[in-house]
Amino acid sequence: MPRCRWLSLLLLTIPLALVSRKDPNKDEKGVLRKLQPTNASDANVRQCLWFAMQEYNRESEDKYVFLVVRTLQAQLQVTNRLEYLIDVEIARSDCRKPLSSNEICAVQENSKLKKKLSCSFLVGALPWNGEFTVMEKKCEDA
Repeated sequence: MPRCRWLSLLLLTIPLALVSRKDPNKDEKGVLRKLQPTNASDANVRQCLWFAMQEYNRESEDKYVFLVVRTLQAQLQVTNRLEYLIDVEIARSDCRKPLSSNEICAVQENSKLKKKLSCSFLVGALPWNGEFTVMEKKCEDA
């Protein structure tokens, strides 16, 4: 009988040892489909870009709103969500923050205020739930 208890105890500790070896800091989101080009005019891409620009303008310390001048490329990766990597060129507009809903903005033409940036946004999306998250953002002077 003691031998049977010993074996039972051993069998119970093996799964515990395997679970404790898992690194909780390791990102295990599981890529179902790696980054592939997607159409920049796709509704989900446009929604993600709109969200990314809202976040960019909210976090930016600039007094003016930035607008997308051109979308360079869009890529889609599928994990536990849709992840869009969107490369754009943005520019400072003639609209000051905060932007009112009926204001029409144009790219700043004044040479002293003119500013263009190249940005890459990685946006995680569950568009069917209306959930968007800017996972990464990188901008540099264009």
